[in-house]
Order: sequence, then C-alpha cells, then structure tokens
Amino acid sequence: MAKQKARQQKKKKKRRSRKSDNLKTHLKRTFAGLLVLIILVVAAGVITHYLMLRKQPVQPVGIHPAVWPPQFEIYPEEELLPLKPALKPFPGLPAKLPKVAIIIDDIGYDRKIADKFLQLNADLTFSLLPHTPSQKSFARKVSQKGLDIMLHLPMEPYEYPQVDPGPGALLTSMSPDELISQLKKNLDAVPGIIGVNNHMGSKMTTVSSQIYQIFTVLKQRKLFFIDSRTTLNSICKPSARLFQIPFAQRNVFIDHIVDPDFIRRQLNHLIQIAYDRGEAVGIAHPHIETYTVLRAMLPDLQKKVQIVPASQIVHLAG
Repeated sequence: MAKQKARQQKKKKKRRSRKSDNLKTHLKRTFAGLLVLIILVVAAGVITHYLMLRKQPVQPVGIHPAVWPPQFEIYPEEELLPLKPALKPFPGLPAKLPKVAIIIDDIGYDRKIADKFLQLNADLTFSLLPHTPSQKSFARKVSQKGLDIMLHLPMEPYEYPQVDPGPGALLTSMSPDELISQLKKNLDAVPGIIGVNNHMGSKMTTVSSQIYQIFTVLKQRKLFFIDSRTTLNSICKPSARLFQIPFAQRNVFIDHIVDPDFIRRQLNHLIQIAYDRGEAVGIAHPHIETYTVLRAMLPDLQKKVQIVPASQIVHLAG
C-alpha cells in the first residue's frame, strides 16, 4: 500500500514537472516572440524616420531650425516706410552714363535661383554666405564668368538671438581672438572673394573696437568693404576712412518688399540716385520675383546706366 502511494506521488511530481517545463517553454517562446516584435517595431521606426529625413532638405549645422532657410536680412526702419511718390522723370542721357552696382546677397543655399541670376547678361556682383552647401561650386562658376565675388559676412543684429545670422556669425560677445579667428575662417570659406559686405550686423557695425579688428584683417588681405547699411548708426564709413580701405555703402534695398511693382520702383529709384550722384549701389536677394523683374528691365536699365562690378564703385575715402 505504501509502495503504491509512493508510486502515485512520483507520477504526480512528474506530471507537475512536465507542466512546469511546458509552462517555462511557453513563457520562453512568448518572451522571444515579444522581443522579436519589439525589434521589428523599432527597426521599422528607424527606417521610417530615415526615409522622412531624406525627403526633407538638409539643414546646415549651426542654424536654428526656426530660422532655416536663413532670413535674408533685417531691414532698418527707414526702409520699411510706405511706397514713395512717383519719381521725377529721368533727365536726358548724359555723355557718360552713371555707374550702378547691383549686388545679389545671400547666395549659397538655393543653387537654381543663383544660376538664373548668373545667366543674366549683366555685370552683377554675387555676395556669398560662408559655410553654405553650394558656396564653393557657385564661386567657381562666378569666377569663370569673370564677375566679382564677395563674402556676405554674418554679423550680430540687435535682434540676436531671436534672429540668427547663421553659421560663422561674428558676435559682440566674442573676444578679439575669437572674433579674428572666426573672421578668417569665413574669409577662407569662399574662394576668390575680392570684397566683403555685412549680412545683418545692425549691432556689430556700431561697435568701434570690433569693427577696427575686422577692418585690420580686411586691410591685410587687400579686400574692400561695402556697408549694407542695416542701421543708421553704422560706423563703417569713418572706420574705412581711418584704415584706408576701399569703401562704398548701399543706397537702395531693391526687394525688401517682395512685390514686382515695388521692385520695379526700387530699380528706378536706384537709377535716379545714380543720376544725382554719378554712381549708386543696390542690394537684391535671390527671389524669383527679383530675377523676373530684373531680366525684363535689364535692356532698358543698360541704356540709362552702366551696370558695373562692385569693385568699380568702391573708393578710398579722403
């Protein structure tokens, strides 16, 4: 009887052991299945994220997402006034046509629109931002056409840090060593430059000590400077006189209001200034509207003024 009970207990233990083994096996399989499922979900998420990134434009390092593509400019208040009244009629053509330099700023991001401006039959000047996707390849194209290349030097505006001038920006918080080091990197980033104009910079262009540091380097490299005049308080002109750097300043922003009628008026205003002063500097930006208006107006513009490279407008201040 005792032997029979012992046998029954052994059988029960074996059954329990088998059940336990079966349960462990089932749990292992379930866990392995869940693990595989998690891996597949994670892999699918990574692949989806990668494919979505490929569809988006590549954002350059150093530019905050909120300001990319970069804002073209921060315009001074006097440029944002209502449209001016109609210009007075042009006088009769003089024996020697006045000179006009048209600078296309903010080149380096949109290659297609930059190429359109480059194909225009005019001596336009191209100012390239440093550390952009197409700065070097486009600079080579400009050099091959024999046109002027400038560095569009990012400088701190009063609105910083809410408005970011982009990679390579010169900031008023920089030490002299930091400022000069960053400036030299920017100058070296764009091949073939013969001059510089400021991108933004309403704050930086009012700080004499740092403008002096910048102009010291430009003087060493024999580069001219054109003040984009993003503030009425700029000290660039007297600083250029002090350092004897070839200098000019912007007379007209051509397209700070991106409207074809306004752009036409601004180009006519630029010509009027050239007639009054003998020469003038206009700054435009790579907008398709600007390209379209400029292409249509070029034949008439070239009858009224000489469109010349920026290097023919700069002078040593006496």
